[in-house]
Amino acid sequence: MKIADKTVTRAILERHGFTFKKSFGQNFLTDTNILQKIVDTAEIDDQVNVIEIGPGIGALTEFLAERAAEVMAFEIDDRLVPILADTLRDFDNVTVVNEDILKVDLASHIQNFKNPDLPIKVVANLPYYITTPILMHLIESKIPFAEFVVMMQREVADRISAAPNTKAYGSLSIAVQYYMTAKVAFIVPRTVFVPAPNVDSAILKMTRLPQPAVLVDDENFFFSVAKAIFVQRRKTLWNNLLGRFGKSPETKEKLEAALTAAGIAPNVRGESLDLSAIAHLADCLKAQGLS
Repeated sequence: MKIADKTVTRAILERHGFTFKKSFGQNFLTDTNILQKIVDTAEIDDQVNVIEIGPGIGALTEFLAERAAEVMAFEIDDRLVPILADTLRDFDNVTVVNEDILKVDLASHIQNFKNPDLPIKVVANLPYYITTPILMHLIESKIPFAEFVVMMQREVADRISAAPNTKAYGSLSIAVQYYMTAKVAFIVPRTVFVPAPNVDSAILKMTRLPQPAVLVDDENFFFSVAKAIFVQRRKTLWNNLLGRFGKSPETKEKLEAALTAAGIAPNVRGESLDLSAIAHLADCLKAQGLS
């Protein structure tokens, strides 16, 4: 029987006297069919190394270890380390690292894989409370992850994968889609977790693009413009740009010139602009000396 079987999960928790810590956002998956589907979606085989974040008691880790070359699982809760040593004792291709994924030197840990040159995929059930910081930290790192197949709150997955002219589309969509393609693979109901969260989850599959989706003169400036145009979603692009750059006559003149050069009407809303339009706008703003 698998770790994720409800009776096995319950027995493991009782045997080790484990209690859930709300501060770590712990929800353990107890559905083997969904775990199999996650591993299938990630297309894991023995030519892939896997990074897992928040393995819990090892339910997903077990499925990954059966298929992957190696699994490196980062667990912040030191109470779970001895439990994982117990539940995963039959696997010699799993390393559990008791570290915070946001603080660890991941590049040096990756060199500890037996074959660090294999493609690396991130497969994880991410804690809801810190999903976005973890994802952006990993995406913006210089580590060339081939793919992410991660579970998160459904609303966040919808925002990341959203297209222009939708309510979910925003600066998070742009921040991720600049680097990766993003698609919701399937929905996971809240009823398959212990304890059950208050919302449904989604499995998001993200594949790294060979190069960023758009070319920009200044990446940091591009992201700051993308963030600025969504600060007040109901406001026009013009009003959000004034909020970001200021309202002096000189600044207004430069903004008008940049919008004209970009071919964008000032009365549109940020959600109507795709990545290439925002990239062009950022370059035109930069060309006007705005920063």
